Amino acid sequence: MADTKTKSVKETPLMKQYNVIKAKHPGALLLFRVGDFYETFGEDAVKASKVLEIVLTKRANGAASHIELAGFPHHALDTYLPKLVRAGNRVAICDQLEDPKATKGIVKRGVTELVTPGLSLNDNVLEKNHNNYLASIFFNKDVYGIAFLDLSTGEFLTARGNQKYVDNLLQSFKPNEIIFSKANRHEFNTLFQDKFNTYCLDEWVYSYDYTYEKLTDHFSTPSLKGFGIENLTEGIIAAGAIIHYLNETEHKETKHISSISRIEEEIYVWLDKFTIRNLELVYPQQEGGIPLINIMDQTQTPMGSRLLKKWMILPLKEKVAIEERHQAVAAIVKNQHLQSEISQIFKNIGDLERLVSKLATRRINPREMVQLKKALSYIDPIKKLLSTSGVEPLLKLADQLNPCDFLLQKIEAELKDDPPLLINQGNLIKEGIDEELDQLREIAFSGKDYLIQIQQRESKATGIPSLKIAYNKVFGYYLEVTNAHKDKVPENWIRKQTLVNAERYITEELKEYEEKILNAEDKLGAIEQRIYHQLVVHANDFIGQIQQNAKIIAKTDCLTSFASVALKHKYCQPEINDSKVLNIKEGRHPVIERQLPVGESYIPNDVFLDHETQQIMIITGPNMAGKSALLRQTALIVLMAQMGSFVPAKSASIGIVDKVFTRVGASDNLSKGESTFMVEMTETASILNNLSENSLVLMDEIGRGTSTYDGVSIAWSIVEYLHNHQKFKVKTLFATHYHELNQLTNDLDRVKNYNVSVKEVGDKVIFMRKLKKGGSEHSFGIHVAQMAGMPNPVVIRASEIMHHLEKDKISTRQKKKLEELPKNNFQLNLFEADPKFKEVQKLMNLLDINTISPVEALLKLNEIKNVLGNV
Repeated sequence: MADTKTKSVKETPLMKQYNVIKAKHPGALLLFRVGDFYETFGEDAVKASKVLEIVLTKRANGAASHIELAGFPHHALDTYLPKLVRAGNRVAICDQLEDPKATKGIVKRGVTELVTPGLSLNDNVLEKNHNNYLASIFFNKDVYGIAFLDLSTGEFLTARGNQKYVDNLLQSFKPNEIIFSKANRHEFNTLFQDKFNTYCLDEWVYSYDYTYEKLTDHFSTPSLKGFGIENLTEGIIAAGAIIHYLNETEHKETKHISSISRIEEEIYVWLDKFTIRNLELVYPQQEGGIPLINIMDQTQTPMGSRLLKKWMILPLKEKVAIEERHQAVAAIVKNQHLQSEISQIFKNIGDLERLVSKLATRRINPREMVQLKKALSYIDPIKKLLSTSGVEPLLKLADQLNPCDFLLQKIEAELKDDPPLLINQGNLIKEGIDEELDQLREIAFSGKDYLIQIQQRESKATGIPSLKIAYNKVFGYYLEVTNAHKDKVPENWIRKQTLVNAERYITEELKEYEEKILNAEDKLGAIEQRIYHQLVVHANDFIGQIQQNAKIIAKTDCLTSFASVALKHKYCQPEINDSKVLNIKEGRHPVIERQLPVGESYIPNDVFLDHETQQIMIITGPNMAGKSALLRQTALIVLMAQMGSFVPAKSASIGIVDKVFTRVGASDNLSKGESTFMVEMTETASILNNLSENSLVLMDEIGRGTSTYDGVSIAWSIVEYLHNHQKFKVKTLFATHYHELNQLTNDLDRVKNYNVSVKEVGDKVIFMRKLKKGGSEHSFGIHVAQMAGMPNPVVIRASEIMHHLEKDKISTRQKKKLEELPKNNFQLNLFEADPKFKEVQKLMNLLDINTISPVEALLKLNEIKNVLGNV
């Protein structure tokens, strides 16, 4: 009891209220409204002062107690809130729920919004051209469920798959926050590391029955069959947990989350996380780098820009869908008038997708409502423009647009064209909408005219020419009559004050008018807010149609962007087919060609790969000659084609690719204790373990992270493995500085040698960047070192050492060794005729390639060699 008394003495009523509210949101930074300020206390204050760079002070908290304090003016919330959220904080906004003037004692307060990194509708928190995803993961042994929600757009997606698939989706969608069960905290950190903002929910939330019911309640449906996810158990659990989290964070208005879609793995090209990173599709690997999206994104609307990123990370592998996009782009390219008209209109549309979300959550302000009207006014012109194209894909888009004429006319009729930002600032609603509103405006804004009318009328009626109307705070409006005319005062006038030379009177009419004029502004505000809220309610009935319009505009914007880029950079329309052939004529790298100095043109190259004659191209040549660029440009051309874009080439015939793997560039992960070579081998293993019939594999300098002999051996073995694979003939580009690999073409009929040509002029080397048939014999490493600015003494000494080593080298002996190398002909099943085959097969079956070390592999290889003897 004594402790309780002491606590109550020490704790002020305000801090007592604060502590109760803070206890309900322990994981959030609480912004506590006190008068005109948002205050933070204790640890929250220490954290806020550092993030926001505001002063940290102390305030009294009752007897002999102080607590840290940091605050900012309430009108600066939009400035400070984004900083707190972007720093990874969950922020609970606690507002005053009563008017302090009308309340005795402490004001009632409560949390009106809980903003988290993944849940925000604040324009200053959100990035215009990026989605703000919240992700939810459900762990179920080897199968995982994952869901993504962008609260600001209403987009809701779900999927299930193995750990690699979920990891890829996280890399592609880059959620701002991830939620999962507390029970899986260790597993999450082990698999996905600590690079995300996370929040853990109670384990019971991730139960099937609860989450299924959450989803059906939200969508008001008896089942989830209509969304195509009825049997997606893990995906349902992950998605249902998001709906639970919305309720927990005070996000009650969610009408705009009207559907949920499955991310169908089978309709998109598989891009592993290494490939997404290596190809720099959306984000650069190095600071200052240029990702492909920067070249491709010529969209005019924020929702178009966001959709383009999705198209880029989820290229299609369905021929009909790809060709539909190509036809649309081709039509826009041919009709440049259509392209310029659409682009011009789209500049005025704004972010219709996020506007409709604000509408659904009742957070749309009057100016945003005017922008919504403006956007809707362009729907009909867009519809007509697309209808004139005569091309089926664009006609289909046109048919799906809905001008929402009733809503458009209602906003036009009721809302002023230049309203204030906030509804409590008044002057929102047009004249003629509400009779009482018009009368109150006349009273409030035409008060002097009305008083003059009364004064003139009463002066004429009473015959008092000097009659005056005035106002004071004691008894309001009054009529003043000089003593010379007081005998003319009507009986119904009430005398209120006698002066030396005059008397002051009031009338019933004046009192009524006084009441009207004094209360007019308050009533005006209430009526305008009522009419505006009714308008918002009416508009809510059109959420589905407006969202559909936003979706179609985003698609059209992406297609128009593809057309703009194609026209600007001279891209060609690729041919998509079901063959096994990749045939690119004069292909260019879409990013590098844009970064070249003025007057310098990109050197184009041909690439041909198929399953019959040229499955693997081994490309040798010096560093800096352009091998990596050639590999990347091939992958980018394929992906651009399959996302629906034209491509940087003279022509391109592309047999649909279902998986793209790249192992390009060093990706050191030293901070995680992994060497360059370890990362390289991990990425390579991931490729070799996930191949398919229509894969495209791009490998650059495999084995360079270890000794030369190890490196050559590994690279050699990988090429053989890809060529001799029992199931798949994988199209492969293999760039290497190991010239020994040129020998492979003698033994493997679908391996062909190419080199990136160079020209030697005296002691200098000029990179021609042109792909030629045949292998290269020289790496020109010393020349590259010289070009990089290496000190001359180092370059000269290196040259001396190289010439000495070359003179000492017995090239014929080396060649003989390569020729004598045991051939890997297992694909021909020659061992079938040999009794030793079964013994070798038994040894091979016992091997676990994913766990065996290089040394163990060599020992095992020696054991197999001994079994075979001289065969």
